[in-house]
Amino acid sequence: MSVETQKETLGFQTEVKQLLHLMIHSLYSNKEIFLRELISNASDAVDKLRFEALSKPELLEGGAELKIRVSFDKDAKTVTLEDNGIGMSREDVITHLGTIAKSGTADFMKNLTGDQKKDSHLIGQFGVGFYSAFIVADQVEVFSRRAGLPASEGVHWSSKGEGEFEVATIDKAERGTRIVLHLKSGEDEFADGWRLRNIIKKYSDHIALPIELPKEAAAAEGEEKPALEWETVNRASALWTRPRTEIKDEEYQEFYKHIAHDFENPLSWSHNKVEGKLEYSSLLYVPARAPFDLYQREAPKGLKLYVQRVFVMDQAESFLPLYLRFIKGVVDSNDLSLNVSREILQKDPIIDSMKSALTKRVLDMLEKLAKNEPEQYKGFWKNFGQVMKEGPAEDFANKEKIAGLLRFASTQGDDGEQNVSLADYLARAKEGQDKIYFLTGESYAQVKNSPHLEVFRKKGIEVLLLTDRIDEWLMSYLNEFDGKSFVDVARGDLDLGNLDSEEDKKAAEEVAKTKEGLVERIKTALGESVSEVRVSHRLTDSPAILAIGEQDLGLQMRQILEASGQKVPDSKPIFEFNPTHPLIEKLDGEQSEERFGDLSHICLLYTSPSPRD
Repeated sequence: MSVETQKETLGFQTEVKQLLHLMIHSLYSNKEIFLRELISNASDAVDKLRFEALSKPELLEGGAELKIRVSFDKDAKTVTLEDNGIGMSREDVITHLGTIAKSGTADFMKNLTGDQKKDSHLIGQFGVGFYSAFIVADQVEVFSRRAGLPASEGVHWSSKGEGEFEVATIDKAERGTRIVLHLKSGEDEFADGWRLRNIIKKYSDHIALPIELPKEAAAAEGEEKPALEWETVNRASALWTRPRTEIKDEEYQEFYKHIAHDFENPLSWSHNKVEGKLEYSSLLYVPARAPFDLYQREAPKGLKLYVQRVFVMDQAESFLPLYLRFIKGVVDSNDLSLNVSREILQKDPIIDSMKSALTKRVLDMLEKLAKNEPEQYKGFWKNFGQVMKEGPAEDFANKEKIAGLLRFASTQGDDGEQNVSLADYLARAKEGQDKIYFLTGESYAQVKNSPHLEVFRKKGIEVLLLTDRIDEWLMSYLNEFDGKSFVDVARGDLDLGNLDSEEDKKAAEEVAKTKEGLVERIKTALGESVSEVRVSHRLTDSPAILAIGEQDLGLQMRQILEASGQKVPDSKPIFEFNPTHPLIEKLDGEQSEERFGDLSHICLLYTSPSPRD
């Protein structure tokens, strides 16, 4: 290697400084994970080289044997990790090692809590495992050269994990990356072959390429030390290709952490091998928590795609619908060609078949989780519930299945927790009830206290309370569940069907007849402010409410359309009054038409819902 040139000292991004502090102080109880993270990064680098070399074989530079090597020097107190993967250019090094990549920087900062335990979870979410090296090292050096660049364009990066780092151009004959960790005082335990071997077996046995360590061989007395030999310490076979019976839960969990760059175990997983018309293996995971960029359009999503064990794509989006974008995992197909691209994936009928099967596999996994681990499913729903609500609009074929996985708040609870399934609701339904009743609104407090629920409370009928921004849109795609149709209790003219006795219906009709004159008077007084005036069947305590027309947009949908810049069609509410309420009786008895008009408008204002709760 020549003398370093073009040496410059640069400052870390502010967020990186805070991250380094977090790394060093929050993860001290599990120091050994640094090696797992660095090996995972090295494995990704090799995968990327494999993929790029499919179209540019010259990138292999005559060295097609891909591997990772871990070595140590007890005297120098160093641990070295080397891979012959894609490597990095000078620009890559500055970008990837000096900043938190992607657009998530602000989100990362926003999510920091000051609680070490909570903050340590963020590290995995933001894919910043490289910095874990500073848990055990007080100086880290990186020597790298991107495949395809000349030897003279190698790069040397060095930092003590404080405020700045140095970058210099060097000669590097071999492609790939070498990372040298200068261990802190007291961390000498990691400069040991047996210790490193055990960590690799524990965390990285699943890595599908050889991880080599120097062979431990002591020289006999008076003899020279034998030449350095390397031995593979992991299985070096792809986890998803092995029989399920041979794989421990811990191996599945570590593999998840590797592919998802997550520090937490997954909630659940499903490992399957399909043979027959189509041949492929899949290993799918449900994460324990939502990533910070779950709702960002440009966020990375999709499965790792392998074709005949060869890595092809990191984020293959075509295998799962968008509402399942949080699922992590691997799919390995024997039926696709190695020159597959995103464009080809989108047009291939084989992909459609695999997508259908994998989607069903995920939904089955979630059903199993909901049935067998209800507490864990609660956690899942808190993290991913709103994303699952996108499902019925996107995936018509599985609409009923998705509906079974949805959870709602209801008038049965007091805390607004979304823990009622549609199956639970129907199991508690009144005898003769053939509808599923729901009410949408801005907040739980608003809908729980809504006068639209009065008749339901009186009759002891449960109503689902929907307050997520997406709920009204969701219900426009959910027509029925288990043969029972959905009814918005604030929309149209309420008909309780069999839940109203014949006597109740008859009495309501008679009251409505006696109030026809009042209906006309109010209609005249309110004029164009409302589309219709009628006697209410919903009210028992309140004087009046506003109902939404059967075909009109509710508040949530109007807000969604307005936010997206679309024109919202004009609509007028329906004014319903309670004929037995003292205020309405007083209004009915008012002789002065002018005063009657004023009081009618006051009633209208009183019933108008606030655009924001």
